[in-house]
Amino acid sequence: MNLGILIVEDDREMCRFLSELLAEEGYEVAVVYDGPSAVEKYRQESFDLTITDLMMPRMKGTELVQRLKEIEPDALVLLITAFGSIESAVETMRAGAFDYLTKPFRTDEILLSVSRALEQRGLRMELQRLRKEIQSRYGFENIVGKSDSMRRVFEMIAHIGDVPANVLIIGESGTGKELVARAIHYNSPRNRNPFIPLNCAAIPETLLESELFGYLRGAFTDAKRDRKGLFHEASGGSLFLDEISEIPVNLQAKLLRVIEDKEVRPLGASRGEKVDARILAASNRDLDQLVGEGRFRQDLFYRLNVIRIELPPLRERSEDIPLLVEHFIQKFSGKTKRRVQGLTEEALAAILNYHWPGNVRELEHTIERAVLLGKEEMISGNDLPPQLLNKRAKEGLLEEALSNRYTLKELERIYISKVLETTKGNKTEAANTLGVDRTTLYRKLEEAKTKE
Repeated sequence: MNLGILIVEDDREMCRFLSELLAEEGYEVAVVYDGPSAVEKYRQESFDLTITDLMMPRMKGTELVQRLKEIEPDALVLLITAFGSIESAVETMRAGAFDYLTKPFRTDEILLSVSRALEQRGLRMELQRLRKEIQSRYGFENIVGKSDSMRRVFEMIAHIGDVPANVLIIGESGTGKELVARAIHYNSPRNRNPFIPLNCAAIPETLLESELFGYLRGAFTDAKRDRKGLFHEASGGSLFLDEISEIPVNLQAKLLRVIEDKEVRPLGASRGEKVDARILAASNRDLDQLVGEGRFRQDLFYRLNVIRIELPPLRERSEDIPLLVEHFIQKFSGKTKRRVQGLTEEALAAILNYHWPGNVRELEHTIERAVLLGKEEMISGNDLPPQLLNKRAKEGLLEEALSNRYTLKELERIYISKVLETTKGNKTEAANTLGVDRTTLYRKLEEAKTKE
């Protein structure tokens, strides 16, 4: 389908020239000779670009721009003027025009301006499409569940979208904390602005401050240029701080100051800069306990815990498992040529009886593996990992430990090794599963090396 251009010009010779030129370039062209006719035409049809003269008898081009913007806020207008003064240029751009050209102009000039305007329109439409796609993907209706506990989560997400308060999301690893955070963002007035996620446990302590707050050139040895921090990047939108419990105590004080003052001071700067980012924080650890132990600041906890959402582990909402299985089968079926229709009774029983320590994330990986590696239309027990199939497989490690009389240290070392196998070497995820911080995990791995 060709792009449509509306030409508005009281000089009929200029109209003929522009319409013939643009038609030869493959555009669909409509012509009117004054502003009121252009407004009426625009109400009846949709145009990708309007080209209008600035000075016309019944309506000036600047007024026409304003009227078209009332009909379509994203209306794209290119103004032509014989008065190539600074004043007319300023007036044109203030009216909301994309660009202006002064008469007389060359053929290549008008074609270039038209091309640039339509390119911007294409980019704008693509951005709108992507925004709709993202909002659809992360809408809270895509968080699967029918249990009472999940219904309460859905109601909370819908309720707090318009509330500009910080949110703390609590739940075990794999329960979907980031998905909930994205749903909150994309169902809020901030959804046209960035959602910036940061896993606080994945960034070394020495880099976390500069990552959050930014720095100026020369602030430290490797600071070759100024860099905006994530608070700046998320300004107007939401900053998701996952594993907030892993932020060092000395940095917690600076984070508290930013939240209270809504002002960030980059490393090396002498004064702060205003930011406006909604904080969505998450943790798989008990922050109340960490506050009691003095490992997390109480005042920062209160600032983050304005609204609290607690995500239940999968083992406590087993009625949601069949829905989740169906959702994941549909999600991954497009990656294989065979049509997967569901689970055998054996496979469903195994999935329902399993305790799912890795929660929804573990279930998703299990179904993905079964869909991609299975050969039949129905997922059977042969397509599932062995630990799901029988109690003996689940208790294999304990039986081995008892028969070989392992010490607690030896059992711990073996278990850590098994967890690292399931996380494919991801130490951050392994630490979350084990319920320890990364420092403790690294120390235990070093201890295991020295004993080998």
